[in-house]
Amino acid sequence: MAWRERKQKFQQQLAGFLELPKDIMLDLPKIVLVGNVQVFIENHRGIVEYTPELIRVSTTGGEVEITGRELVLRAILPEEVVVEGKIFGVRFLE
Repeated sequence: MAWRERKQKFQQQLAGFLELPKDIMLDLPKIVLVGNVQVFIENHRGIVEYTPELIRVSTTGGEVEITGRELVLRAILPEEVVVEGKIFGVRFLE
C-alpha cells in the first residue's frame, strides 16, 4: 500500500474515532443538491470549464461535472461555488 493510501486510511479512521466530519478531515468536497435547480460545492479548487450546459469544478479527489441547461455560477467564494439552472446530472471524474 502506498504512503498516500495509508495516510488517507489513517485519516478516515481518525475522523471516525473523533467523530469529525470527513469532508473537513479528508479535504473532501461537500456537495448539496437542492432539487434540480441549485448545487452548492464546498471545499473546491476552482472552475475548470464553464458553459451554459456544463460546469466542471476541481476538487482534491478529481473534478465534479454538472450538466444541465442555462447553468449560471451564482457565487464563487474561496470555499464554496453555487451553480443554478436546470440541472440534469452531477458526476465525479477522477
